[in-house]
Amino acid sequence: MTTNASPARRGRDFIARHGETVYNIAQRMQGDHPHTPLTRAGFAQADAMGAALRDLLGVKPAITLWASSAGRALQTLAIIAEHLELDWHAARRDDRLVEIGMGEWSGRYYRELTGADADFLDVEARLYRRPAPGGEWYDAIATRVAGWAADTNDDPGDRLVIMHGMSSRVLRGVLTGADVLPQFDAPVAPDLPQGSIVRIEGGRERVVHTGSGRASVAAPA
Repeated sequence: MTTNASPARRGRDFIARHGETVYNIAQRMQGDHPHTPLTRAGFAQADAMGAALRDLLGVKPAITLWASSAGRALQTLAIIAEHLELDWHAARRDDRLVEIGMGEWSGRYYRELTGADADFLDVEARLYRRPAPGGEWYDAIATRVAGWAADTNDDPGDRLVIMHGMSSRVLRGVLTGADVLPQFDAPVAPDLPQGSIVRIEGGRERVVHTGSGRASVAAPA
């Protein structure tokens, strides 16, 4: 895997996964669903992220707040912003940061996948083996998050980005110049638990906070 991103990108990117949601705990496919609320564990994960970032960045850091337009990302950001003493209302929302689209399977339980669909999940990679019917694939995610990255290359200062398990892995792959994985048609960074934060600077990634949550996708119980 290579680690060289565009040298033109200014500042540092702190990329975080939202906290656990009611869909996560029920093992439902939420994808780009607009709002699946956080659980108590999800709020605790967001609280831990906020405390970690305050220790790292201090109060009122010079950082631009970015979030997926999904409610679970915005809920997570609200708690983090309180820790940093920043105005949540100043955060910028972007649909290009949303999670992978699940098409006809949006909202379905993993346990409902049977027959030919039962191997839909690549447990080792914690990614899907193929698009859901009417859904999105990783190359499309790479295109949209790369577009967001290009539009924010010249942002002043650092960026805090609250997004999702799979889409954040693709963005991290794009920003670190990772190789395209042929089976997924996109650069995909290693999985991290919910509530985790990475820092990317000069194309190099470092995990600055490891969350207590689940992986990107969990095998059906």
